[in-house]
Amino acid sequence: MPDSHIFRRAAATAALLALAACSSQQSVRPYPARTPNAQYANGTTGPAGYDSHVPDFATRNFEPFNRQDVAAIALREWRMFGSPVSDDDPEDRPEPTDAALKPERLPGLWQRVGEYWWIGQDPYETEVGWTGKTDSQGTRFEIEHDGHYAWSAAFISYVMRVAGANDRFPYSPNHSTYINAAASGQSSGVTAHDPGTYAPKIGDLICVGRGRSKTVTFSMLPTSYGFPAHCGIVSATNQNAQPFGHELSIVGGNVDDAVALTHVPTDANGMIADGLGHSYDSRYPWCAVLEVHYDADQEPDSGM
Repeated sequence: MPDSHIFRRAAATAALLALAACSSQQSVRPYPARTPNAQYANGTTGPAGYDSHVPDFATRNFEPFNRQDVAAIALREWRMFGSPVSDDDPEDRPEPTDAALKPERLPGLWQRVGEYWWIGQDPYETEVGWTGKTDSQGTRFEIEHDGHYAWSAAFISYVMRVAGANDRFPYSPNHSTYINAAASGQSSGVTAHDPGTYAPKIGDLICVGRGRSKTVTFSMLPTSYGFPAHCGIVSATNQNAQPFGHELSIVGGNVDDAVALTHVPTDANGMIADGLGHSYDSRYPWCAVLEVHYDADQEPDSGM
């Protein structure tokens, strides 16, 4: 090929790259996004405002809100906690009696839990000052009271905030807030599905009631009240491995006092429940799959 053709092709490629860069820059918000300042148990929201705790790259969406980033952020936090896998039945897990056995209280990790609260929750919330071992006054609480400071919903909120969800996710210290928001249509960015009718995708959430609320089913949503629950972020799908064969993986916070990965059984089509909504998982009677509405499946340049 003549040198002139090579030069023209290189020039054209450079022009296209420059145009793409300009387009990417134009998509960045000129100002920080405003998000609701309050989330209520039934899924409704309060007035919008600016949250100064959220990094600029997230609130101005330096990259489109995408599945790849949400899964990558969740897995990053999992690795920070030592990559624990929690596939046993939670009913069979003994509660540690020594604070030193709780990852959430270890040096470097109790502060990280504090960041989940600080970034994930709105500034006016009491919980915004909590950490993995202290309350908002900096007073260390006894391990017997850990349940009062449960941070699994704060972890979900943190991941969504940092990934750039902005006003499309109902941030809350309680999972039932965004379960109800998704089920009632109050949230523009999250839709609730019956586990027997929708196969979870990477970046979606799967949710279950806890304790006496394990009896909550999709047909009961939205509830007019808050209820104890747990949700995990889907980090991998269509797996064929131990321990379940057909399975997917989720990452959740405050699982055995850490960010942990759990394998969830599915059928060959990736469903976590049968057509009647009965969970395939004997440990968790999943009540809802929350489909998160992303701008993209991955970053436009995938990190390049």
